[in-house]
Amino acid sequence: MEQNNGFYKLTWLQRLGFGSGDLAQNLIYQTICMYLLIYYTNVYGLAPAQAAFMFLIVRVVDVLWDPIIGTYVDKHHPPLGKYRSYLVLAGLPLTGFAILCFWDGMSPSLTYAYFTYVGLSMLYTLINVPYGALNASLTRDTNEITILTSVRMFLANVGGLAVAYGIPKIVAALSPDGQIHSAESSSAWLTTMAIYAITGMILLFFCFSQSKERVVMDASEMEKVKISDLWTEFRRNRPLRVLAFFFVTAFAMMAVGNSAGSYYMIYNVHGTSDQMANFMALGSIPSFIFMPMVPWIKRKIGKRAMFNLFLTIAIVGMVALYVISMVPSLNSQMWLVYVAQFVKSTGVIVATGYMWALVPEVISYGEYMHGKRISGIVNALTGIFYKAGMALGGVVPGLVLAYVGFDQTNATMQSPLAEQGILWLVCVIPALLLVVAMLIISHYELTDEVIEKINYEIENRNK
Repeated sequence: MEQNNGFYKLTWLQRLGFGSGDLAQNLIYQTICMYLLIYYTNVYGLAPAQAAFMFLIVRVVDVLWDPIIGTYVDKHHPPLGKYRSYLVLAGLPLTGFAILCFWDGMSPSLTYAYFTYVGLSMLYTLINVPYGALNASLTRDTNEITILTSVRMFLANVGGLAVAYGIPKIVAALSPDGQIHSAESSSAWLTTMAIYAITGMILLFFCFSQSKERVVMDASEMEKVKISDLWTEFRRNRPLRVLAFFFVTAFAMMAVGNSAGSYYMIYNVHGTSDQMANFMALGSIPSFIFMPMVPWIKRKIGKRAMFNLFLTIAIVGMVALYVISMVPSLNSQMWLVYVAQFVKSTGVIVATGYMWALVPEVISYGEYMHGKRISGIVNALTGIFYKAGMALGGVVPGLVLAYVGFDQTNATMQSPLAEQGILWLVCVIPALLLVVAMLIISHYELTDEVIEKINYEIENRNK
């Protein structure tokens, strides 16, 4: 039975329905993050420097687009729902652009690549910003938010696993030459992306059907929302600032590591498509073991200690992967590569997965301090910073590959410098970014006790 205040308990179908939205988005966007760069350089025919600059331009467009969407979402209330309506309205065109990104009928046209990638990214924002605000509209209950976030991240990692493991397997199976990084594999990429994108669209519709908005601002508050609220909220909401900078470093780390993983398996390890699928899958598998344990771990040691623990685990895994890759007698032992990848991914998944549970907290903090529950604005701000992280992480791999003389026409071998550059992208740069992330999150001050007190005071104030 639902409560008559903001502290709602959700059914498991509602939790799964909400989480399916992230599963849907990951089927599309994780494919972009993990494989678009190698598709552009090895299949579509772009130079690494061209791809790097395009990734930067797309993220700059995102940074400008996010606040516009965040403000629009907070000022309007479509008939289908303030936040959930965009799952339907933008879901269909997002599916179309995702498929078009992997069509090579215009290759190697840089203009076409820009048009499709920019269009996809703008449509993704039109879904992701209101979706990010949706969980804060479902309930104020912090324990429920933790469960909801765990379910969401579990399903998000189902999507990540489906992409990491499934994409190279399906593309290799459909490709005439059995490879995923040759020009002959272009039709296989198109078919595979169509399967994933259409599945994602169906899941977005399911998420829409199971989401019921309960905690939203009233009409008078909506009229007061303006785009300058972005910078006002950022300036006066310290926990939001801490979280925003954590997003920058976390997403930069993931963007660098994810896009370089396929290059690492092809050129450093010389793995088969099956081994690549296994390696990439290990980037998601730990979520099924550790994400269900997050509520228990958080209760035992607290959220700050939990972040530090798993960020340290991730760094240890990256150091191990680097050492294994540099020692010839070790890098031929695939099981050692898998173990290091598993350790690294365990730390990354828990730390970056749980950060989403902090977004409703900073929303409630802003409402408590200043009387406005501007979920769309806050999610637009976090979106700006996570896109800034993606911009940094997206441009770095292409620039590093260009700097070390990566030869995209060679499907099997690279120079020692190019192989070392790939290793920087997989291990060294992500580890340095995680050290910075650990320093940033140490300044987050909203404990569970503080946020519970804030939420109850807001409810009492609104009675």
